[in-house]
Amino acid sequence: MGNTDRHNIIIIMEDSFRRDHLSCYGNKWIKTPYLDKFASESVIFDNAYAEGLPTIPVRVSMFTGRYTLPFRGWQPLEQLDVPIAEILWDKGVTSALISDTYHMHKPQFGFSRGFDYVEWIRGQENDPWIIDPNLKVDLMKYSEKNWHPSYPGQPSIVVKRQFEQFLKNRANWKDEEDNHIAQVFKKSMKWLETEISKGNRDKLFLVIDSFDPHEPWDPPNQYLDLYPVPEYDGLPIIWGGGLVDDWTLPEIRHLRAQYAGTITLSDKWTGIFIEKVEDLGLLDNTLIIFLSDHGEPLGEHGIIKKVCPWPYDELSHIPLLVHLPDNIKVRRKRVTDFVGIPDLAPTILKFFGISVPNIMHGNNLISVIQEEKEGLNFGISGFHERSWSIRNHEWSYYLWLGPRMVGAKEKPELYKYEPEVVPPEPGKYELGRNQAEMENLFEEQKEVAFSMENYMRQFIATLNPSAGDLMAKDFMKRQMTLRASP
Repeated sequence: MGNTDRHNIIIIMEDSFRRDHLSCYGNKWIKTPYLDKFASESVIFDNAYAEGLPTIPVRVSMFTGRYTLPFRGWQPLEQLDVPIAEILWDKGVTSALISDTYHMHKPQFGFSRGFDYVEWIRGQENDPWIIDPNLKVDLMKYSEKNWHPSYPGQPSIVVKRQFEQFLKNRANWKDEEDNHIAQVFKKSMKWLETEISKGNRDKLFLVIDSFDPHEPWDPPNQYLDLYPVPEYDGLPIIWGGGLVDDWTLPEIRHLRAQYAGTITLSDKWTGIFIEKVEDLGLLDNTLIIFLSDHGEPLGEHGIIKKVCPWPYDELSHIPLLVHLPDNIKVRRKRVTDFVGIPDLAPTILKFFGISVPNIMHGNNLISVIQEEKEGLNFGISGFHERSWSIRNHEWSYYLWLGPRMVGAKEKPELYKYEPEVVPPEPGKYELGRNQAEMENLFEEQKEVAFSMENYMRQFIATLNPSAGDLMAKDFMKRQMTLRASP
């Protein structure tokens, strides 16, 4: 691999970025010129899947190199977890975390542990940042679909307050550079410039965690104009979610256009950042990993947004692009092995020449790229204690665990693998068409289904809990006790 002391690593995590909105995964209409160029110079992973969903469990997995699905849900890092930044700090790597993902910035969540520099950009979604009681926002400029009908299990009044908070957070925006993703990348470029001014050009580790293109989807108008929906003449819908039964087709098309515009905005600022890395002379010796934590249902399987714990392909299948330094030989440009979030931490450690602790579950992606080691022949995804799924190159199987809450299902589901299904332009979208996993073959193929379930259960049984997982289990018990208290 060469002299690892001369290398850097940059992780670019963009929340809710659907892989089927990139041309390298078959899309022909979305405008992502910067990531198209980046993909053409990178290794493309075709079967990368998010394992434990959604936002916070994925970050725990990324920071620890461990599967979370069997052990914990949405909760902080535990005291006995070993986040990768702490390992790198002990090895002399200079690190930074720059993010606007407000779910992470609560001190008790512990995601800043081990980083030399941390910067949180405030105001995403309903982050309680602007609390001026005299600041008024005009809800009449937006469709009631942003908060009504309510999401399953969440009252409309709660969603309305969250939406109002976001409007307050962005009330003083003046131009495109005020958008959160622009702020995140500008701060990231400034950190790199600062380190270089100190003479630090190697052994840098930068994690950029952008909440965009997660909703709210409100990019500048020039991005929305790229994806017209002539039949929609209502007020903007930038937040709404729920069951498609409560939406008209023009409303869904409009929402999909808002999302597409946000994707193109995200693409632009990602490109500006990568060009800056090149201008600073860091591109040739830097490993850059672009990925998302998950996708986003936009009408598929009857839901909009993550309102149900359903790890279907549109949610769990993620983009993963890896740009290698010049001195690392690329054996293949596309990888069809199954890989996932737990693979990031081992990859980072091995890249810096650091031994991977036995506690980590993942594989080194560079070894997979160079065909020194095979990736997995299956991928698992799900929501802790709610749903498990497993897929291979022929089938995908879904097992519903309960409890009987909103969004719960009972009958297992089995789907035949289909070639890439790419969504049409927003104005041409039709419900129930151009999407994968529509015909449940469980009854006809029970032998296949039970074989996949058995394989999944056996694999999960091999994942021994860590000390942090055992603490997490106690945490979940305490949370359940608190919720049950009168």
